[in-house]
Parts: sequence; structure tokens; C-alpha cells
Amino acid sequence: MSTPPPRAYKRIATEEAWATPELIQHYVKILETRSINDPGFYSLWGFFGKSQTPRARDLFERVQDLGERRLSDMDATGIDMQLLLLTAPGVQVFDAATATALAISTNDQLTATIRQHPSRYAGLAAVAPQAPQAAAKELERSVNQLGLKGVVINSHTQGEYLDDEKFWDIFAAAEALDVPVYIHPNTPSPQMIAPFLSRCLDAGIYGFAAETGLHALRLIVSGVFDRFPKLKVVLGHLGEGLPYWLYRIDFMHAGIVRSNRSEGVKPLKKKPSDYLRENFYYTTSGMPWEPSISFVQKLMGHDRVMYAMDYPYQYVAEEVTAMDNLPLSAEQKKMFFQTNAETLFKL
Repeated sequence: MSTPPPRAYKRIATEEAWATPELIQHYVKILETRSINDPGFYSLWGFFGKSQTPRARDLFERVQDLGERRLSDMDATGIDMQLLLLTAPGVQVFDAATATALAISTNDQLTATIRQHPSRYAGLAAVAPQAPQAAAKELERSVNQLGLKGVVINSHTQGEYLDDEKFWDIFAAAEALDVPVYIHPNTPSPQMIAPFLSRCLDAGIYGFAAETGLHALRLIVSGVFDRFPKLKVVLGHLGEGLPYWLYRIDFMHAGIVRSNRSEGVKPLKKKPSDYLRENFYYTTSGMPWEPSISFVQKLMGHDRVMYAMDYPYQYVAEEVTAMDNLPLSAEQKKMFFQTNAETLFKL
């Protein structure tokens, strides 16, 4: 049997989840005591707590493993490097003091692992948005001292969104440091989750996209990108559905502004679609489907779309081969798998 030719690109997976055992124990305690008001948390993590099911047990173990098992999974699927993101909901369900301390501890542990495997792992910092100034300070420490490559925020924080100006110290820090903010999904907030729960639509099947797409639109309409024009935001799952709505979003937003319908919607310097093209980047996490990938590449630009697996939640070896077979030129394929991520995250 002939040896296959070497690849002309690295495969960098840009939305790969992990968690510390320390954080998992905090989640287990919440499940046992029912100590927070977040139906989405109980729906999502209650599944993981049912460790008697093989899939739950497997995910529970894999998400905490940054050692030989994860590296072996990467080798088996030809993944050269993972960009590690603290799994949803991160530290955002705790009180501010607990969340801030957990974020610091998590970032220190992540950095120690990356230093053991510098060619295989890079990572984004966790922060506690419920303490915005402390979050900005931790982002600065994580980038300047620890070498992390940006920040992950697992969408809403106890029902609050980052378009509220009280959170904008985080954006100011990210823009000044020239690092991206990855807005990763969370289950819908307590205010919006009820219709999702009865049909189990609250997580990856639809609720994640509905909730995170809403968050991204709130940022745009609030004027975040007029205030922070160099801010970079990353969305997974090919943009949580937003690229398919560009025309309608622009059309309807213009009408709302003209009618002066709401104090919450003021004129912007650009169309909403311009911000989605100029301030946002997109990963393919959980969406290894050629029609959608090609559409987003065509609409947003080949320099805006990056490969992601969504490990361990969507660990399917065949999907990697499918991505290798995308109808791309050699240059575009290298951008998709490697150089876009290297440029954005300064790998």
C-alpha cells in the first residue's frame, strides 16, 4: 500500500471544549443543591450528571482530559492543534467572587497544560463578566503573562448580555490587546428558555444558535462596534445562523431606525451586515456540511472562516475527511485549516 502524500497544511481545530475537575465539582454541587435559577443549566448538565449512560460518562471524562486520551483522539483524526475553550457555561453561573477566582485558577491550569504540549494546544482565557473590571484585568494578565490567545465568553451571564455598557471594559481590553472575543453558546436564558425545554430544543439542536445569534445581534444593534471598531468577535457553528439572514436583518433594521420605534435602536455608522463581515469571524464547529460552509465562505470571505471540530461533543472522524474534500483551492484549504487561525489567534 502506498503512503499518502503529506498534507500541505496543519489542521487547527478552533472550538474545542475542556473543563477542570474543580469546575466540574462545582457544577455537580449545583445539581445536588439546585442553588441557581437557570433551567438551561439543569437541562444541559443534568444529562452529564447521569453518568450511568455511556455517552454521558464518555463526554464527562473526555471534556476533563487534556492528557493522553485527548492527544490520542487528535492523532487518530489528524488534528495537529486544538484551541481550547472552557466549556459552557464556564464560570458565569457563580457569584462574582467565586467566578473570578475560578477563572484565574482555570487560566493558570490551562497555561500549565499548554506549556507541556506547546505544539498541540493553545487556549482562550476564561473571565467572569459578572465582575467586568476584574474580567478585563484577568484578560490582560492571561494574554500578557500567560500567553493565552483571547477570551471565551459563554454567551449570556445569568440572563445578561454584553451589549449592556457595564460590560464594555472587557471589550476595551480585548481591543487594546488586539485579541478576539469568542462568544460560545449557552442554553437560552431563564427569560427565553420555556418553549425550548418541553421539546428538548434548548441545546445544540437549536437553542444554542437562537440564544447566541440573539446575543451577537444585540451587540451590533447596541453600537458596540461603533464604539470599538477594531474589536474582533468569533462565532462558532458557522455564525449561529446569522449569515443566512443578512438581507432581512439589514432591511428590517433600517425600517426600525427610520420609524424611531425604540430607544434601544439608534442609527449605526454601517449596516448590520457590514459588522458581521468586518468584525466577526466564523468557525465550522458542529457544522461539517459543505453547502453551508461554502455559502459562508462566499458571503463572508475565505479569510473569515476557520475549521473547528467541537470536540468532545461532536467527535466524528469521518467529518475530518469530509472537510479535507471541500471544493477549495490549495491556498483556500490552507487558510481554512491553518493560516486564518494562526493570523487571528497569533498562534
